[in-house]
Amino acid sequence: MKPFFLFLILTMVLPLNEFTPLQTKIEGKATYYTKTKMELGSWGARMSEAQKKQVQERLKNRLEKTYHLTFNRYESLFVEEDKIDALSGATDSWGSNFSRGHQYKNLKDSTLVQSQEFYGKRFLVKDQLLPFQWILQSETKQIGNYLCFKAVTTVPTRALNWFDFSWNDLSDKPADEISMTPVEAWYTLQIPLNHGPAEFWGLPGFILEVSAGNTTMLCSEIILNPKEPIAINPPDKGEPISIENYRGTVKDKMSEMRNSYGRRRN
Repeated sequence: MKPFFLFLILTMVLPLNEFTPLQTKIEGKATYYTKTKMELGSWGARMSEAQKKQVQERLKNRLEKTYHLTFNRYESLFVEEDKIDALSGATDSWGSNFSRGHQYKNLKDSTLVQSQEFYGKRFLVKDQLLPFQWILQSETKQIGNYLCFKAVTTVPTRALNWFDFSWNDLSDKPADEISMTPVEAWYTLQIPLNHGPAEFWGLPGFILEVSAGNTTMLCSEIILNPKEPIAINPPDKGEPISIENYRGTVKDKMSEMRNSYGRRRN
């Protein structure tokens, strides 16, 4: 067996603390840009190209975002960079109710702590990390200075965007089947950590790019072991709640708003 392939196999089966026995400290900061393809469906078919462009510009803050991931060997904090709405000059208050809050992950004990603010009330969502059943591929590509390997999986869509909301969530009709989202990730063994952006983690190396559904996250900059020490503190303000109970709280509030709006129209 050739040495390279033996090395590759070992990195895929050994736990992190055995893979880097001589590495006493690994920490850093990574910046990710995200892009989401806008799906207009049948509604978009009736729009002119100028109208589509206007809608895209109006929704740019929701379709293109910047995130910062700070990390050490086992912990990470994923934070969205605030942006001002290009047209109104204000932050997107409606969208912020259903966007990802500050997200802390601890890989040693598989825990998630995420701050969420919903219509002025703060919640502290505490739960287990989403387990991923990654399938490692042989395909490779270069991302910046890093050789990356491909991995794929599928996960329940709701497990990825539990903090988001769709009016379809208020439907009392049982779903015929669970909606699944395909995920494609690219990770590098040159950074021997199991971290990744957003909910993603658990590969033999650091995730530099991930596509889930119609959204892609790409690492544009990474700084390892900076001179200034990195402090990673989980969010600690808000009413403690599980993911399931948070979803129920949001659903009840949106149902209340819908019913209230219906009474005003009558």
